[in-house]
Amino acid sequence: MKKHKSHQTHGTFLTPPFIISGAILLLIIICCALAPVLAPYGESEQNLSSSLAPPSKEHLLGADKMGRDLFSRLLYGGRVTLVSAIAVVIISVIIGAPLGLFSGYYGGKFDSIVGRFCDVLLSFPSLLLAFLFVAALGRGMANAVIALGIIYVPMITRLVRSLTLVEKNKTYVEAAESIGFSRPYILFRHILPNCVDTMMVQLTLDLAYAILDLAALSFIGLGVSPPTADWGAMLQEGRNFLLMSPLLALAPGAAIVVMVISLNVFSDCITQYIDPQGRVLPSFEKMEKHRANWIRSLRNLRRSENGN
Repeated sequence: MKKHKSHQTHGTFLTPPFIISGAILLLIIICCALAPVLAPYGESEQNLSSSLAPPSKEHLLGADKMGRDLFSRLLYGGRVTLVSAIAVVIISVIIGAPLGLFSGYYGGKFDSIVGRFCDVLLSFPSLLLAFLFVAALGRGMANAVIALGIIYVPMITRLVRSLTLVEKNKTYVEAAESIGFSRPYILFRHILPNCVDTMMVQLTLDLAYAILDLAALSFIGLGVSPPTADWGAMLQEGRNFLLMSPLLALAPGAAIVVMVISLNVFSDCITQYIDPQGRVLPSFEKMEKHRANWIRSLRNLRRSENGN
């Protein structure tokens, strides 16, 4: 007897884009986490005699106008940026995931109220809302994180709600209800774990968006306060010296670009692993077969109309 191959529900995990993007992300995270060990100078250590110094053995990427080592500040700034972006995602999940679970499971008026709340927040550009929140709460990275965390809630809420609507009609939920498990237990013990894989894709993208939004807030002066290093603040400081010392702006800008692109590629790889068929384009033969079937159906329809 021939053995039938088991149906493969997932794609290939260790693909070259996944390995490369994951390695880049891991390298950046490790370097930023070990900033006190790897950085040759302190975050705010100044030496005015080295003001705007070019790259050298003493300063690998040069120094800024205050004589602070650019490479050291890049590492310390990465810690602030990454930790803040992760905090934004955590806040959005803590608020958005329960809202989405209860909204999708219970429905009714609660679902309508949550839906209108999400519609209102999503009707405004995220950065504009962030400006308003930070202006109301006050300048600072902590307030910027809180503002962006609230703004990202609707995206998580809607995603979890749609997943809950699908999961709550499955057999295992009906079995859990018949056994007598409480609804909160079913939501957080059974439904939520089945939503995690899809949520990971969205959370990875949200992390990239958070890095960009935090950099934008710091760039316009609503994020960190000097002399704390941050990629957005460093980009703002370096733009005034593009002709004399272009690395002051190019280095933090490149760090932001590399981090965001790596996160997007990493998220795309996770999506392809979870749903490989959803990202595969049809072959030329399938397209031609579909086209031939469509033409044949159209001809049959015309013949039936002419016959009538």
